[in-house]
Amino acid sequence: MRVVLEQRGPVAFEASAEVSGQGVMIDGKADIGGEGRGMRPTELLLAGLAGCAAIDVVHILRRQKEPLDHLTIEVEGTKNDAAPHRFVSAHLRFVARGDVNDKKLQRAVALSVEKYCTVRNSLDPAMEVTYEAVRADGEAAQ
Repeated sequence: MRVVLEQRGPVAFEASAEVSGQGVMIDGKADIGGEGRGMRPTELLLAGLAGCAAIDVVHILRRQKEPLDHLTIEVEGTKNDAAPHRFVSAHLRFVARGDVNDKKLQRAVALSVEKYCTVRNSLDPAMEVTYEAVRADGEAAQ
């Protein structure tokens, strides 16, 4: 897998992925010359974690023929205050819409975060990653 970054501003870069052929803009904070042209690298890290887990969950539920209509993932990361700055924890909240069996939803999320997600498995094992899965209607699934 290969990704190439090309500078597009003072601290802005366009990242292009060789496999997918897709790109994304990355930019720094304003106080170091960022112009708000893209996501910050730390935001991309959290997005990568959530995206990896989300794709796993959707794939698992589809294989089980569960009627998932929509999935939203909220991720909140906490960084330490001292240098070197790093994420010490992240919490993923999966919100599912559709008549998904709650036990299958919970199991799919657990399998993704604890076993299958490549991004999670690539992060420092000391980083605490917690998760929860709920139905959008707030009711238990059948």
